[in-house]
Amino acid sequence: MASGVVDFSYPDWAAAFPQLASTVAEPQAGFLFRQACLFLDNTPYSIVKNLDERRDLLWLLVAHQAQLGLNAAAGSGSSTGAQGVGRLASATRGSVSVSYDGSGLPNNAGWLTQTQYGLTYWQATAKYRQMRFTPGRPHPARIWP
Repeated sequence: MASGVVDFSYPDWAAAFPQLASTVAEPQAGFLFRQACLFLDNTPYSIVKNLDERRDLLWLLVAHQAQLGLNAAAGSGSSTGAQGVGRLASATRGSVSVSYDGSGLPNNAGWLTQTQYGLTYWQATAKYRQMRFTPGRPHPARIWP
């Protein structure tokens, strides 16, 4: 691991997400990891200072993107089943109908609420979306005349 940076280890990620690793090859997972680094800064200047925590968050983003790919493939005739996110609201057997209630899901996390991994990432990063106070000298109010 470079100083302050998380390196991607496919064998470790595959062990953590075996249900995805069976369909996501190492080159594809590496690409998804590089994409995940676009969403969560993977430099020494990242807001997530703990490298183990940052690794887990990046892995969740990789899993999220992988699951989105599987869901898209399932929609185009693949044998992999798509997963719903949210509270199961209703289910029908004849001609298969399932609906989920997403009323409790955050509005500004639409992309992340599409998979269980994205929702886990969203919940785990809640502490980083809070207002942060930077101590220093008081700032005078700027009132427009």
